[in-house]
Amino acid sequence: MKEQFYKYIQSLQDTIVLGLEAVDGQAKFREDIWERPEGGGGRTRVIENGAVFEKGGVNISAVHGKLPEAMQKMFNVGEADFFACGLSLVLHPKNPMVPTVHANWRYFEMYDDQGNVIQQWFGGGQDLTPYYLFEKDAKHFHQTCKIACDKHNPEFYPKYKKQCDAYFWNAHRNEARGIGGLFFDYCKATDEMSMQDWYNFVTEVGNSFLEAYVPIVERRKILLYTEEQRTWQEIRRGRYVEFNLVHDKGTLFGLKTNGRIESILMSLPPHVQWVYDHHPEVGSDEEKLIQTLENPREWM
Repeated sequence: MKEQFYKYIQSLQDTIVLGLEAVDGQAKFREDIWERPEGGGGRTRVIENGAVFEKGGVNISAVHGKLPEAMQKMFNVGEADFFACGLSLVLHPKNPMVPTVHANWRYFEMYDDQGNVIQQWFGGGQDLTPYYLFEKDAKHFHQTCKIACDKHNPEFYPKYKKQCDAYFWNAHRNEARGIGGLFFDYCKATDEMSMQDWYNFVTEVGNSFLEAYVPIVERRKILLYTEEQRTWQEIRRGRYVEFNLVHDKGTLFGLKTNGRIESILMSLPPHVQWVYDHHPEVGSDEEKLIQTLENPREWM
């Protein structure tokens, strides 16, 4: 399974990078191959200062070795070997009318001292973080997620949409990071779902990413915006940074397993503001976004 999934994310990285370069029309992704001293490595691809994308990355990694002590505590196990691979992407557009997007699809194995697999699971999802709320975009993103889920189980979309709303919650701000999407983790074999079934589901979601995001970018990248709207985008990006550094499990996993710092922190936007006690104007589009983030909605 690990070879099958790693081959898949290598191909998916190529597909997504080509699709995003076509949307940007100017910048190309820079590739960076890296190795992890304890075992494994990755292929980071970053885009910067494009016509559409101010900064973004589409990264894959496959790491293995002894499970770090911090992760032993997280999984409530003793010493063990592990393997983890995945694709993680974040895109920060220049135009505040275009939403930031994040996605991740991953696979994990843990072994006993004879090398037998004792734990294996999939995880992942994709979510949208707009700065200005266009309901058409929100519905399109969620509809694409739902279509991918429904091919495997009609209960998946409502379940994983709810988990996404719960996971991407900035508790210290009492608001969501964005308008959600899908989030699933610890997807293990059951009587109903084999690991191959989970593989088929996760890859279905991965294959839906460009369809979920690119039409939104194409609609919004040509819209005009003001300096005030750009300032709002940078203030909201501050909330994105807060979530990633305080709550995000993927960031914490990377830091605690001696992952490559540049690749882990690729998710952080280049221009951010923290304005003391900032509140949007009553009745404004900015306030409309905040009200939605404080009370996650059903988009379907």
